[in-house]
Amino acid sequence: MSVFSGFFTLLAAIIIGLMLWTGIGQWWLEREHPPIGQFITVDGIRLHYVIAGEGPGIILVHGASSNLQEFTSSILPELAKTHRVIALDRPGYGHSQAPADDAWFDPAAVADLLLKASAELGVKKPLVLGHSWAGSVVMAAMVKFPERISGGILLSGVAGHWAGPLNWTYEIGDKPLIGPLFAWTLVYPLGSLVLANNVQEVFTPDTMPEGHLDRAAVALALRPATFQRNVRDMNQLNEYMQVLSPLYDQVKQPLLIIHGEDDILVPYWNHGRRVLPVIKQAKVGLLAHTGHAPHHTQTARVVKEINDFATGLK
Repeated sequence: MSVFSGFFTLLAAIIIGLMLWTGIGQWWLEREHPPIGQFITVDGIRLHYVIAGEGPGIILVHGASSNLQEFTSSILPELAKTHRVIALDRPGYGHSQAPADDAWFDPAAVADLLLKASAELGVKKPLVLGHSWAGSVVMAAMVKFPERISGGILLSGVAGHWAGPLNWTYEIGDKPLIGPLFAWTLVYPLGSLVLANNVQEVFTPDTMPEGHLDRAAVALALRPATFQRNVRDMNQLNEYMQVLSPLYDQVKQPLLIIHGEDDILVPYWNHGRRVLPVIKQAKVGLLAHTGHAPHHTQTARVVKEINDFATGLK
């Protein structure tokens, strides 16, 4: 056996071993974090959702690398005391089915699908709340489907475009061949090691609450298909927002912006303050000394902001 053939045999063995490790890891993650809600099929896509409470409707839409337990572990129980609340896994995340084709499921398509699901569940013209990436879903709904919603809530939400690169994993994950190979060999093993540190960056300057990783089922994001969908969502969002944001002057619906003053991932100056001159009816709840996850660190304040906003719509 030559040196080269020995090297490639070893490399192949390592790759196969890592793929097996990832496959077992995916099985274990789904065993540890099974669905906690119910399922509804809309436009051929099976969606996982949790519904609770009575009253005016609110849809909760999670951000990147996340799932509906982002809300069941934070604001949903409190909001359900005064509202009919629906939290859903976006298509391809949590336990919701991914779209059948390979086309990008953009924020407007997500908004349309989740509003159809909400209507089928008996909640029409809801408020739509989007955290982080899903701020784009809120803004898309306000621009494209204003007659189907009562208003929007940006919770540390993306509302504008930005300059500069994303995390290096998005660059690698987007490459042909290399991206899927990376997803199936290294994302789960390496991600498991750095997950706690990476999530702490989301909370900074706050401290991640004890038990958060388990309660929010954060590790489901390490599954290969979920990682690859998140890569696509993140890499295509900036260009989408460049097209969407010039249409904000059409928005007439009420908008609430809840944002941490010290959010370094989705900074307020770019995704909140810059919206105000265009959407003049927008209201702001700016939280001092707070990072990107105020629904976990200032749950009572966030719920109060939402309830006060919703009461003002009656």
